[in-house]
Amino acid sequence: MKTTASQKIKIGLFALVGLAVLVAAMYLIGQKKNLFSSTFNVSGKFRNVNGLVIGNNVRFAGINVGVVDNIAIINDSTVKVGLTLNNSVKKFIKRDSKMSIGSDGLMGDKLIVIAPGGLTSTEEIKEGDELITVNPLDVDKVMTKLTRIADNAGDLIQNLSEITAKVNHGKGSLGRMLNDDKMAKDLDATVKSAKSTIQNVHKTSSTLNEDLQAAQHNFLLKGFFKSKKKKAQQDSIKKAQDAQPQQQK
Repeated sequence: MKTTASQKIKIGLFALVGLAVLVAAMYLIGQKKNLFSSTFNVSGKFRNVNGLVIGNNVRFAGINVGVVDNIAIINDSTVKVGLTLNNSVKKFIKRDSKMSIGSDGLMGDKLIVIAPGGLTSTEEIKEGDELITVNPLDVDKVMTKLTRIADNAGDLIQNLSEITAKVNHGKGSLGRMLNDDKMAKDLDATVKSAKSTIQNVHKTSSTLNEDLQAAQHNFLLKGFFKSKKKKAQQDSIKKAQDAQPQQQK
């Protein structure tokens, strides 16, 4: 069957569209992998990469500036993460810059976040340098602790519910006191009586103090208090004199 001119045109157009899609795909992939721009490599070591994978973005000041190009286990407690970064941000990243693992939104992909640095060093980072890292939270450990706290809280609530139920049914001393009107009235009367007694003691003490001060100024008893005061002074002087020879010895 002979191919018509219209079929040849359709085939040509289809091939051109396929080629354009292929070129666009190559450009997007190359741009993401920084194949068409000058790059440099740095790395950092973590205890746990928290789900990070090769190809995840690297952000600096909220802008994508590179990708994760390598993840390698060094030992049972260390994972080395290699980054490929655009050469245009090299002058902004210092030797004391820190890299950490974050998320693109609440449920998004993991990514590397680089903090600017410059607090303790103004030296520009170099090819192959190792950045300071901030290890992410261990989500499994956090969830385990939260689960344990929730279990303890559940046990506490259950115990409080049982205690409240017993009190409401008049069980135990507190329950009987709260549910027995006579016991509550007796307790209230006892408290009032104790308050009244304390007030009377205060009043009696105040009255005695006033009477004693009045007696000291009474001309009949003034001599008695003077002699008592004089005797107390003499006894104090005598004790001081007796103590001096003992100290000299």
